[in-house]
Amino acid sequence: MIQQVANAKFTEAELDKFAEELNRDGICVIRGLFDQNLIQEWAEAFDALFKLRQNQPGGLAPREIARYYLTFPWVQPFANQEVFANPVILGILNRVFFQEYKLVQLAADIPFQGSDYQEIHRDFRPLFTDQIVTPLYALAVNFPLVEVTADNGPFQMARGTHVMPRDEALVKIRAGEIPIESFYMKPGDVAIRSPLALHRGSPNRTNQPRPMVVMGYVMHWLHTPKVDLTLPRDYYESLPESLQQMLRCEVVEQLPENKVETYVNFKY
Repeated sequence: MIQQVANAKFTEAELDKFAEELNRDGICVIRGLFDQNLIQEWAEAFDALFKLRQNQPGGLAPREIARYYLTFPWVQPFANQEVFANPVILGILNRVFFQEYKLVQLAADIPFQGSDYQEIHRDFRPLFTDQIVTPLYALAVNFPLVEVTADNGPFQMARGTHVMPRDEALVKIRAGEIPIESFYMKPGDVAIRSPLALHRGSPNRTNQPRPMVVMGYVMHWLHTPKVDLTLPRDYYESLPESLQQMLRCEVVEQLPENKVETYVNFKY
């Protein structure tokens, strides 16, 4: 079912505007959505988790040179309804999806110094052919754990290309008719984007990692073998039934001590 949410931070008209931008441009950015204390707590926990995973075989998935992918465990502070079921985020998703949707991914993309530009790509293939424009059926919700600047690898995207044939859009990007835009974000900012919009990662030229959280939501009928969620039973059963239904996950008695990433290349 569509999630019922109560939101006091933005008006209904503002949520309508975000949804309109998302449908038109393939992205909307919500400034200052998350509290700074929440982001700081995530950042500190991420630092400890990354160091732990670095020393575990398969604990990180490489994404080209000096770029990694990490799945978050469903423990505090990452298992947080204020984040994955945030009423502003779900309010926008409700306006775009119209039907039941599922959370299928909670992870981070982390470029380090030495990373390079990715090739321009999509994260999903079209449902049929990209000559057929479909409503949005998958969305990535991103938020950084540090400030994103021109130096530390900002996400770059070409607006409006989610509703264009891929080859046509690439020609226009390379000709300069459609710009590739860098998205600079502060801790607490959130971007919701279509994975069909053409985009790329850019180089991190600093000596600090740039972790960007990604939460993946898809229409209930879309199969997503590239990502997985695993929740401990006690946490899963503590959630309201509506949120249990929103999570496409495996429920286990206890999370494994050593996570082995099963990342598959998303690029198309």
